Amino acid sequence: MHLPAFLLGAVLIVLLPGPNSLYVLSVAARKGVRRGYTAAAGVFLGDTVLLTVTALGGASLLGRSPALFDVVKYVGAAYLAYLGFGMIRSAVRELRARGAARGSASADAVEATPPVTSERPFRKALIVSLLNPKAILFDLAFLSQFVDPHAAHPTAAFAVLGVIVQTLSVCYLSALILGGDHLATRFRRRRRLAASLTGGVGSLFLGFATKLATASLG
Repeated sequence: MHLPAFLLGAVLIVLLPGPNSLYVLSVAARKGVRRGYTAAAGVFLGDTVLLTVTALGGASLLGRSPALFDVVKYVGAAYLAYLGFGMIRSAVRELRARGAARGSASADAVEATPPVTSERPFRKALIVSLLNPKAILFDLAFLSQFVDPHAAHPTAAFAVLGVIVQTLSVCYLSALILGGDHLATRFRRRRRLAASLTGGVGSLFLGFATKLATASLG
């Protein structure tokens, strides 16, 4: 196992922007640190499941079955699109509420607008993590380079590498959550900016959905 090369590759993979990290950042910016870590827990569990599936050989089945890959792919894309449209719709409602408050009362009325509490960040983050067939295949392609299939305990080697990846992921998500919470203090005073961020993240999710829907095994 070439640990330095693995660490470098793992860091670059973790830092790549994707729907998981973007969703955690969005939740932390809108809901605070506690909700941010709730979303991060969903990502962590989802990634752990994917790494386990990879170690047990399930990713190879997905790679050999285009039909199964397409099912997971389209379901995942549909869910990302659902989340994206939901965020955009929420942003539009917020902007309209702000405009109505300005026209009928004062800016204080905006602060009195009750926050939406129906969001379940853990469940949403978990589903986003699991419904990504490319992530499973990518885990297989990346981790397999550092595991000797003829070793005495290849599954244990997968587990060690998975723990390293997850540790890096927790550190990165924590940085996003703390940064998002810092932004949240400003967003509470600038609801228009918060709505714009939510709409922007929603648009990116639609882009992720399109990219996943057009992905292939090649």
